[in-house]
Amino acid sequence: MRVGHKAGVIARKHEMTIRNLSNLRAPKKANENKKRVGRGMGSGMGKTSTRGHKGQGSRSGSSLMRGFEGGQMPLHRRLPKRGFNNIFRVEYTVLGLDRVAEILATAPKTEFTLDTIVSLGLLRRKGGLIKVLNNGELMGPVTIHAHKFSKSAQAAIEKAGGKAILIG
Repeated sequence: MRVGHKAGVIARKHEMTIRNLSNLRAPKKANENKKRVGRGMGSGMGKTSTRGHKGQGSRSGSSLMRGFEGGQMPLHRRLPKRGFNNIFRVEYTVLGLDRVAEILATAPKTEFTLDTIVSLGLLRRKGGLIKVLNNGELMGPVTIHAHKFSKSAQAAIEKAGGKAILIG
């Protein structure tokens, strides 16, 4: 018998069955009872109540910290740490004026609000911050709402006859 033959037959059987009310079934283990720990020998988990014999995990109130390796030096402490990570760092999504010019060429818009930028897919998270950089040239006037502008981008927008409006 071939190795994968039987599994292939089973997979094809499931594809061919049509689901309707007469052949609906609960998923596997959906109808099993919850594990009742500490209910004696008749429960099927008697004596040690699935905790094993002795040791830290068998004691009451035992909870191990995330990454605990039984007393061995945990991986996050074994690996070297490098540099400085600023926990107060603010990250901006960059929007270049070249991208704005491309969008203006395909679909003329006069205003780029936060909702417009999100709908165009230029901002991944709705709560994200946008910074406009000058890496292109604008042909017509456009109003852009963003959280930050580079000085050269702001000058380029105003030179083209548009407005650079800061959000919050």
